Amino acid sequence: MTTSSRPAPETGGRSNPTVNFHGERRSNKTHCSTTDPDAMLARKSRGTGAVLAYRGHLLTENRNGLVVSTLTTRAYGSAERDAALLMTEALPGANRVTLGADKGYDAHDFITELRHMEITPHIAQNNANRRSAVDERTTRHAGYRASQKKRKRVEEVFGWMKSVGLLRKVRHRGLERVGWMFTFTAAAYNLVRIRNLMRDAPHPHGA
Repeated sequence: MTTSSRPAPETGGRSNPTVNFHGERRSNKTHCSTTDPDAMLARKSRGTGAVLAYRGHLLTENRNGLVVSTLTTRAYGSAERDAALLMTEALPGANRVTLGADKGYDAHDFITELRHMEITPHIAQNNANRRSAVDERTTRHAGYRASQKKRKRVEEVFGWMKSVGLLRKVRHRGLERVGWMFTFTAAAYNLVRIRNLMRDAPHPHGA
């Protein structure tokens, strides 16, 4: 449910008014939810209508595809890149790490900040009518090509959380509760993933 900053003409009486929203453009600047103010209007993909939503962010490791960090934010434009910086900054240890992500993360400010944090940006290049922020000093290495394959495994986690974890449609309100459920579901995924890894691992004493 949303409320508008502009009144719309009403007909049909007070008990059952007919509100005409024709020609009125909705955005987060003009509308907000009366039942969940933390949710924001966002599109899931091009050609779809905007719906009230949150952004759930995952950080996974390449070797086994386990989730190592989660973060839930409001659905604003740069939420994915902001969350990526926060999650990578909180990683333990002092060893240099790589960060793989799709071309939506190919932004100069983001890449610069990663390098400042001594994180190698294995980000997919976005060369569509622009110059990518990821140059040959990164793309020439075999590790970069490997990361481009491994990074897609995060979609398996999102798919599981939506289908098995029942997060395709959020059933809670408020950023804190939604974030708690997102992290809880990611932990459940890890348990299932670890079970499968142990089942498929070769036995130390043979079959």
